[in-house]
Amino acid sequence: MEQNEKKLSDRTVLVGLIFGSETQESVERSMDELEGLLTTAGGVAVARLTQNKEAPDTRTVIGSGKAAELAYLCACNDVTLVVFDCELTPSQIRNLEDIVGDGVRVIDRSMLILDIFALHAVTGEGKLQVELAQLKYTAPRLVGHGTELSRLGGGIGTRGPGESKLETDRRHLMRRIHALEAQIAEMDKNRRTQRASRDKSGIPEVAIVGYTNAGKSTLLNRLTDAGVLAEDKLFATLDPTTRKYELPSGESILLTDTVGLINKLPHHLIRAFRSTLEEACRADVLLILTDASDPNFREQLQVTEQLLCDLGASGKPTLYVFNKCDRGIAELGRIGVSAPTENIVYISALTGQGIERMIERLEAMVSEGKRRVTYRIPNTDGGALNTLYRLASVESVEYGAEAMTVVALADRKARGMMRRYAIDDPQPVNDEE
Repeated sequence: MEQNEKKLSDRTVLVGLIFGSETQESVERSMDELEGLLTTAGGVAVARLTQNKEAPDTRTVIGSGKAAELAYLCACNDVTLVVFDCELTPSQIRNLEDIVGDGVRVIDRSMLILDIFALHAVTGEGKLQVELAQLKYTAPRLVGHGTELSRLGGGIGTRGPGESKLETDRRHLMRRIHALEAQIAEMDKNRRTQRASRDKSGIPEVAIVGYTNAGKSTLLNRLTDAGVLAEDKLFATLDPTTRKYELPSGESILLTDTVGLINKLPHHLIRAFRSTLEEACRADVLLILTDASDPNFREQLQVTEQLLCDLGASGKPTLYVFNKCDRGIAELGRIGVSAPTENIVYISALTGQGIERMIERLEAMVSEGKRRVTYRIPNTDGGALNTLYRLASVESVEYGAEAMTVVALADRKARGMMRRYAIDDPQPVNDEE
């Protein structure tokens, strides 16, 4: 059995660094998450190593003494992989691999996440995004001891849709990167056309967002029978899935399952998968899903909110949904959510507990999802003003020599139908105004 494990799994040492504002407790939590990522990628952790320093060592991150201890751990445990819970520079990787010896690869947290993305990318665009991110980030870090990229041989941190491309000469890397960027840009153009069509349909959009493994795919499957892969693993879903759902009132909404968020998700990965994450930016309502059974749910919720803010998706109507209540709820106490009590619900996407209450609140929020928009309507198109009076709440009309300037509170359907007259970006309505 152990023989098979060696063939199938990279025996791995996880390495963490305590410095700055980090504490032993926070680093251990991050290392727990790193081990979860490793398990998802198919590896097995055989040891952990942490170092307490005032600042990362420029040559080896952890210092020469600790690096020697790492080499000893690798030799004694038949280790084939070392994963650092922080970003490494190409020179640091080369120095560390010199120390730990031949047959042991050194990668960082970002490279591990990219490897998982490579495993779970299903659509053509997802695979292209993975390859692009690998080329821009991973390839320079895998050049190694002055050799070409042919050092890549397989195993965690080396695979993916672009593996064969990574083995090409470095002179062709930039050419490949430019080609990938052009392909993704073309796909993005097609997506914008599809989104414009969705906008005109007037169907409200709800993005299910949250920390990885919070249960987003399970929730979408329960509501829509979407058939999305739902596993108890980190980043089980990479490609976004959108399905139509009919609310009890008969109104339809579009529900989108988005890629999971995670702590220490580097900005270059966010940029590479921006088109995937844009669903959250474009949604009318955000449904933030949190694993209520996880002792670290507060930190995970904070990470989710911060990343949404970084993406420009904050400030939207938001429903906070605490999932996995069938497993028992962690001590909630002060959950750190500054939302109205009615916008916080507790469910189990697996058993269906609390789903009716969640739908009730979601329906109320969708119906409230009006935005203040300014329209410029030519005087010759008076029928459009009549349409706006019928579809929205008109706040003011200013008549000009050639056109009318109209401010109205419009729902998604009205905004889609009147889009050609809009002269500003829709702004959320402040209920306190």
